[in-house]
Amino acid sequence: MLRIGITGGICSGKSTVAKVFEVLGIPVYYADDAAKRMMNEDEELKQKIEQQFGNDIYKNGKLDRKKMADIVFASPEKLKLLNALVHPATIKDAERWMKQQTTPYTLKEAALIFESGAQENLDYVIGVTAPAPLRIQRTMQRDGVSREEVIARMDKQMDETIKMKLCDFVLVNDEQEMLLPQVIALHEKLLTLAK
Repeated sequence: MLRIGITGGICSGKSTVAKVFEVLGIPVYYADDAAKRMMNEDEELKQKIEQQFGNDIYKNGKLDRKKMADIVFASPEKLKLLNALVHPATIKDAERWMKQQTTPYTLKEAALIFESGAQENLDYVIGVTAPAPLRIQRTMQRDGVSREEVIARMDKQMDETIKMKLCDFVLVNDEQEMLLPQVIALHEKLLTLAK
């Protein structure tokens, strides 16, 4: 069974593409959702987070997400530290999940595939790309944040051009080129590769 990653910059359309693959019968592991779940449920990970960020980072057994966001977005070192704790746990969880699937291929949707080293455990990586102005507009609408806040977030991410060059397949989600036919064609190709 092939293990495929889906990645892209903020609001490029990774989740949209992943949902289309799900409709086509392909199971998708959502790394962000898994990380959020594991930070609340994985006792070993919780202990490591408390050791690094203090016992008050959890309230009633649940991660204080606002407090954590305030810490990591104010300090690149703290963000790096959090990622160093969470990424290995999520990669291991994704591996375990993928082994349980029975389809010709499975997908792992994650913004930080290359940044976390997760590509080492994948056969192929799909990149989803969209022009920066469109991604800024989508993020402003989705998150109710200013243009400056979106640009600040984007500046912390890997350059989109570099990321797409690292991918094996690239889907364009620019609202000009139709996305659905691209996904279906890639699905057919991946089914062939999985044989």
